[in-house]
Amino acid sequence: MKQKLFKKNMFLFFLMAPLLLLAQDVVKGKVTDSGLGDPLPGVNVVIKGTSTGTTTDFDGNYELSVDNFPSTLVFSSLGYASKEMQVSGPSTLNVALDESATGLEEVVVTGLATSVKRSNAANAVASVSADELTGRTPPQTLDGALAGKFAGAQITAASGAPGGGMSVKLRGVTSINGQGQPLYIIDGVYVNNNSVYAGGLNEISNAAGGGASSTDSQDNASNRIADINPDDIQNIEILKGASASAIYGSRAAAGVIIITTKKGKAGKTKINVSQALGWNEAVNLLGQRNWTSALAESVFGEGALYTAAESAGRLRDYEDVIYGEKGFITNTNVSISGGSDKTSFFGSFTNNEEDGIVKRTGASKQSLRLNVDHRITDDIKLSLTGNYLKSSADRGFFNNDNSNTTIGVSLLFTRPWDYLLPDADGNYPDHPANSSNQIHTRDVMTNNESVSRLIAGGALDVNLFNTENQSLKMILKAGVDTYTLKTTVFFPRELQFMSPAVGGVDGLSSDGTTQNTDANFSGFLVHNFRTDNELSFTTQAGVTNEQFSQNTVRVTSTGLIASEQNVDQAANVKVDQFRLEQEDAGFFVQEEVNYQDKIVGTLGVRGDKSSNNGDANKLFYYPKASVATNIHNFDFWNIEAMNQFKLRAAYGEAGNFAPNGALFTTYINSLISGNVGIITPSTLGDPSIQPERQKEFEIGLDAGFFNNKVTLEFTWYNKKVEDLILQADNEPSSGHSFRWANAGALENKGAEIGLNINAFDTENFSWDSGIIWFRNRSEITKLTVASFDTQGFGTGLGTFRIEEGKSATQIVGNDENGDVVALGDAEPDFQMSFNNNFKYKDFTLSFFWHWKKGGDNVNLSRLLSDFGNTSADYDKMNLDPSGTLNNGDYRKSAFGAGFADPFVEDASYLKLREIGLYYNLPENTLQKLFKGNVSNVKVGLSGHNIINIFDYNSYDPEVSNFGSTAAGIGIEVAPFPSSKRFMFHLSIGL
Repeated sequence: MKQKLFKKNMFLFFLMAPLLLLAQDVVKGKVTDSGLGDPLPGVNVVIKGTSTGTTTDFDGNYELSVDNFPSTLVFSSLGYASKEMQVSGPSTLNVALDESATGLEEVVVTGLATSVKRSNAANAVASVSADELTGRTPPQTLDGALAGKFAGAQITAASGAPGGGMSVKLRGVTSINGQGQPLYIIDGVYVNNNSVYAGGLNEISNAAGGGASSTDSQDNASNRIADINPDDIQNIEILKGASASAIYGSRAAAGVIIITTKKGKAGKTKINVSQALGWNEAVNLLGQRNWTSALAESVFGEGALYTAAESAGRLRDYEDVIYGEKGFITNTNVSISGGSDKTSFFGSFTNNEEDGIVKRTGASKQSLRLNVDHRITDDIKLSLTGNYLKSSADRGFFNNDNSNTTIGVSLLFTRPWDYLLPDADGNYPDHPANSSNQIHTRDVMTNNESVSRLIAGGALDVNLFNTENQSLKMILKAGVDTYTLKTTVFFPRELQFMSPAVGGVDGLSSDGTTQNTDANFSGFLVHNFRTDNELSFTTQAGVTNEQFSQNTVRVTSTGLIASEQNVDQAANVKVDQFRLEQEDAGFFVQEEVNYQDKIVGTLGVRGDKSSNNGDANKLFYYPKASVATNIHNFDFWNIEAMNQFKLRAAYGEAGNFAPNGALFTTYINSLISGNVGIITPSTLGDPSIQPERQKEFEIGLDAGFFNNKVTLEFTWYNKKVEDLILQADNEPSSGHSFRWANAGALENKGAEIGLNINAFDTENFSWDSGIIWFRNRSEITKLTVASFDTQGFGTGLGTFRIEEGKSATQIVGNDENGDVVALGDAEPDFQMSFNNNFKYKDFTLSFFWHWKKGGDNVNLSRLLSDFGNTSADYDKMNLDPSGTLNNGDYRKSAFGAGFADPFVEDASYLKLREIGLYYNLPENTLQKLFKGNVSNVKVGLSGHNIINIFDYNSYDPEVSNFGSTAAGIGIEVAPFPSSKRFMFHLSIGL
């Protein structure tokens, strides 16, 4: 009887099932890209005012049960503007999403495993799209392309040499001796950005012999983020402080830059080929002194100008000889993307070649990328990314020296009648007024950095379960960044300054090899729960592990045999090695609560331990909390012109590891009476040292007017860094002059404002504009050691000083009475950028201005040219307050008296950073010419730094003799000058 009843019920169920399905209130459809028509997977589809929703599948399809009609569905996805669509009943609703224009409705990546709509974010997360990064003009390096494009960053070129060399500081100085550069993450892979690898130049320049506090950082090295190909990038998110980056723990104190590369899309395979050709030239040159026979004789003796000029045949502008090259640039990029319903792919090959404005300098870079996404089942997705990079950079010989041998310094001592060119047999004369003939040095020396690099990562997303009210996802990630960096430095014996008779080393050859491997592994669980009372909870928890290995070996040989380049063919051989092995581990938990997109709160904590801590098993905890309130989503809001108004606040903490070597005392090997011995070093390590800790509080508001035609963002932050790791004075009787210690604290306060206006948007004409303004102020709030100088060359020339109650970037020096006083500050008064994009039919014009107001440099290039009596402004009379000395004599007299004020200069500038004019062939023209085989053709012109306005008395206000050091940016000593670039473009899509 029961069996018959069961069969009857089953028959009724199968009979009624189709009718029951038909009776459900279901809205379904497909979501596509409005521009390309491609399906968009992973789009969030939510019933407005509720937590009920779903996501599109790999083909862009969705299906959602709706209880009450009419209802409004909200469609949102990373990089696209959200769209609201009203439905009055069960139906098929297809939706096309536009790429985000205003940014307020796009989805941003802020966590290790989750993202959030920008309209719900409690932090000011900056975003840079692919078009903003490379759309106007191709950048020389990725980090250089970010300058001025978002609030809160001071980005400075440490060198104008091809191959890069940049410093990026987010919201002020984060550390004095620790890591001051942000953490870079590309597709989940922690990417190495080391920059200080000594190539051996200091053996010649003796840059560290003049009281400078750093050796390797003056060797004009590039930084490794310069290897990354900007053409592969889809978008960049910048977490500027601990309130946003706390979830990343001990490596996030200086901020986090999250890079997402391009992915393939299901549909027809698309191929794009682009070619850019152009040249570069110096931004600004110093010029020559206005020489006359009388002036030359008064400075260098009777007949100096006539006799020298007669023998040389003519006067020469040696600045133009050295820096007057127009370096050829070629950038070639080929990309292919496509896929099926299960697998999508994106591949690219890029070749970039750029000659420098100095002969025999230049950089080349090749990049090969393959990104693959494969949906194994409806609930399991595998993503793989791979990028092989090869680069080579000839950097020349520039920056500080104490031997008058670098090309830049030698040039400043060169008079236009000095004859320095080779004869018919290739023999170079000695420099008559200096220890080095810079033409000879340029033509025969080598300073090369070459890199072979692989960055690869993978992610496995598994939907463990998914019901109407909740879901659970597991995410597993792994990544590796491994490279071999080779440095090659060679100075032949025949160079003038190599002669032992003048103290030379009789030729130098140096080979360095760095093997670096960084690996990261992580696993996460993300649980989403939606209640019936319109609350949603997103819970995430995970564990992470990072491993770092570096081994640098450098062999430097002097006293070369017949100028052989092999390091074993020499009388003197020195070997240096640096090794680093580090492992970090941690966990995090985070809870996000969302009430109808009206109030969104987040609470989380990160726990970290590291082999770089005194106690490798001790966990350090970094909490975070935030809340965002969308006032406009409340029922009482009735201001039609103001469609978006959000108040937000966030707090977070992050760490910063001790610098390498601070935890222990590194003894130095030596030979004592022929026996192996050790020498006590000057600095004592501290095994109990604690990581630096950053605490940041941020508040702000976001507003949208006239349906987001005008958007406004304002942020104020207070960032405190405690347990600063400093070098303190030590008791001399201990045998150590200094010791590492947690001995201070600093504070940064600042404000950031962003305004975007979509002024016109018609079928034939559109215009959108953006303005960014920001400022930062720092202060050393605690110092338990005596005030000390950091980067610089002493108070007689101007140096950076760490002093309680003063700015962390203050520049001090002696006044006319010999007292040490504050002379300036490297921190700008403010920075501002102005961005405009115009489109008229098939033409687009975009340009981007960047204004830095204030901020001081220590300019020592002019002083060096004063010593050579060659300064272009030597005979002017606008510096001496008494009006008795010309500029050159005044600066030299100040140096003689130890008076530093003339060397500290205002480094303000206004630059046209980028400009681009492009024309897209109309679709009907493409059809006629190519019969539908070509989807787009774009041609254009562009430029970078083509207008530069500043009063700074040297090549460019953007300088840093000490590279990317955390503090001390803004010291100039005969650098490789920066350049401006002009490009022609052709892009074809198939």
